[in-house]
Amino acid sequence: HSRHRERGNYIVGPMARYSLNFDLLPGAVADAARSAGLGPVCRNPFQSIVVRCVEMLYAADEALRLIDAYEPPPPAPALTPRVAAGSGWSEAPRGMLWHRYELDREGRISKARIVPPTSQNQAIIEDDLRDLVERNIQLADAQLQHKCEQSIRNYDPCISCATHFLKLDVQRH
Repeated sequence: HSRHRERGNYIVGPMARYSLNFDLLPGAVADAARSAGLGPVCRNPFQSIVVRCVEMLYAADEALRLIDAYEPPPPAPALTPRVAAGSGWSEAPRGMLWHRYELDREGRISKARIVPPTSQNQAIIEDDLRDLVERNIQLADAQLQHKCEQSIRNYDPCISCATHFLKLDVQRH
């Protein structure tokens, strides 16, 4: 589980990107988001698919802009391998992907650490799932399981598609 030291659980991915960057969206993309019922901030995980659609529209718009502005890069400089370490992050569809690598004198990776979005979102997924079950405990087991699977898929479609992991055992007292 990943937690922010002062604020606790956090979320990475489409809803976070959207909420942090709504004011930077091109006009037509922001208008499409509003037409789809979104405001400048989205905290409802059940709207994540709509947010992902807005991201796809933005990506198409940005790809056309980049194509229009493309200039070939200069040739890459020659590199000499050496012992080094580096870290950073890249934005993946599911959220921030943290990387840290250490290289040996041959330039080979000797140590690596990768923190995927799933592990960063895990705590909030579990908290929201617990709340969802408490609010929907009256549902039949099959319906409750389906709702739980939907909730998890809202955060991370890869979990439920890659593995049929959810085994629900409801014990009502």
